[in-house]
Amino acid sequence: MLNFLPAPLIGLVASLWLALNSLILVPCLMVFAVIKLILPIKAIRLTLDPVLVAVAETWISWNSCWMVLTQRTVWDVEGIDGLDEHSWYLVNCNHQTWADIFVLQHLFNRRIPLLKFFLKQQLKWVPVMGLAWWALDFPFMRRHSEEYLRKHPEMRSMDQAATRKACEKFSLIPTSVMNFLEGTRFTPAKHRRQQSPYRHLLKPKAGGIALALNAMGDKFQAILDVTIVYPDGAPDFWAFLCGKLKRVIVRVQILPVPAGLIAGDYAADAATREAFQRWVQQLWQDKDAQISRLLAESGSQPA
Repeated sequence: MLNFLPAPLIGLVASLWLALNSLILVPCLMVFAVIKLILPIKAIRLTLDPVLVAVAETWISWNSCWMVLTQRTVWDVEGIDGLDEHSWYLVNCNHQTWADIFVLQHLFNRRIPLLKFFLKQQLKWVPVMGLAWWALDFPFMRRHSEEYLRKHPEMRSMDQAATRKACEKFSLIPTSVMNFLEGTRFTPAKHRRQQSPYRHLLKPKAGGIALALNAMGDKFQAILDVTIVYPDGAPDFWAFLCGKLKRVIVRVQILPVPAGLIAGDYAADAATREAFQRWVQQLWQDKDAQISRLLAESGSQPA
């Protein structure tokens, strides 16, 4: 354990380990990604996809190693037992910090299929990583506001078609589709600007999860509703690298896929959109209340 070192030195060790991990494994990923790009044949894809996933899971495992070595984190986790690595899941979580991604990957790696995050369309063109995300079938989405969609309703069907096309790839191998309903990291400033009705959360956006369920709801075994709480405050990424993640509480609830909603057309049917939004709002009300309880039980003094 290296957590006896000064925090800046811990941050340096963690950063170097993360960089070395990426320098070794990302080029390995690139080799198979280029083959997949220039030979878009289903048989080759079925051969390469498990290899690409194995490389990504190894990258996560090595990150878990430096997390264990440099952090003295107290983990309070419930709900991750009995999950199936060979099933399809839709994963939803509140979002506070970049550390959330490392927490989720650390807990779910090789318990469920590799998490595939919804990414902004622009990230496809990020050098090296854009190709890596493409090779791993991370879904790229254009995110339009409700105000924009009201002015350009034709974009709803285009977004749905793009999401359906992205999700078609997931039918080939077991997949976990990851969605942050808030669409961005929580900050007090964003919370005030939104005038969010929730104490600990930003307003949820139903569009992404609705399109994923519309596209492949019959494939998902369940929805994993994840709640992450940092009783001592959510660390920024540098604080996380420096070993300042003292306590983290994670609760995972397995929810049934809402069959009554996946049959509707979110893009074209206003009643379906309203039903989805009610379902998401109830989910968020329950999560907000759960966060309040977990903070109280942990002895935290939230703002």
